[in-house]
Amino acid sequence: MSKKVRSVRVPKELETLNLSDMIRECENHLRDLESATLLKQQGNREAAEALMKTRQADLGRRIGKLVWEARVHYGKSRED
Repeated sequence: MSKKVRSVRVPKELETLNLSDMIRECENHLRDLESATLLKQQGNREAAEALMKTRQADLGRRIGKLVWEARVHYGKSRED
């Protein structure tokens, strides 16, 4: 899977958003989905659900932080 992003339209506030980091976070989330699926298949449903709940909250926090950092950078560039 290629890690390069060729063209994406984003608002001015998010021009500095690190898309490679965002894609990496999504890849990690997909890996955790696979782990949860294996746990469920092995009969450990509670562990699978706990992993998914934890990872979803973590993914939201991490992507939110990337967006926040891009907006802060945009705000600083407008002040200059």
